[in-house]
Amino acid sequence: MTAQQTSQNDAYRALYASYIDKCNAHDFKGMEQFYTKPTLNVNDEPWIPSKVTAQFQHLIDGFPDWHWEIKHLTIEGDFLSLHFKVAGTHRGTFQGIKPTGCRVETTQFTLYHVVDGVFADVWDLTDIESVIRQIS
Repeated sequence: MTAQQTSQNDAYRALYASYIDKCNAHDFKGMEQFYTKPTLNVNDEPWIPSKVTAQFQHLIDGFPDWHWEIKHLTIEGDFLSLHFKVAGTHRGTFQGIKPTGCRVETTQFTLYHVVDGVFADVWDLTDIESVIRQIS
């Protein structure tokens, strides 16, 4: 790996550390600063940044302590691959299920494409079915 590649990887790790801090603080406006404008591609569909962050609201409503823990981060060129453990306590209605007080954990895999220091493309897979099983 060249010094330039090492420097870029370090910058991407710092970028993602800043982003995940905003995510775990549930700072939706702060998260939007990490997305291309006027749109970014989420699972190959163009979304405006506020739509991206709005999708997290139902999670936070159902699990006010929802938290992403990075298990693995791999960088290849301008792509960041992440494996997360995500967890929270079911304290609000989620997908029509009343609060149970259950603590849940599941996995999430996300691939980001960075362009000009922000996320231009995101592909995401979260095991929500596992969350539903844990609170049902």
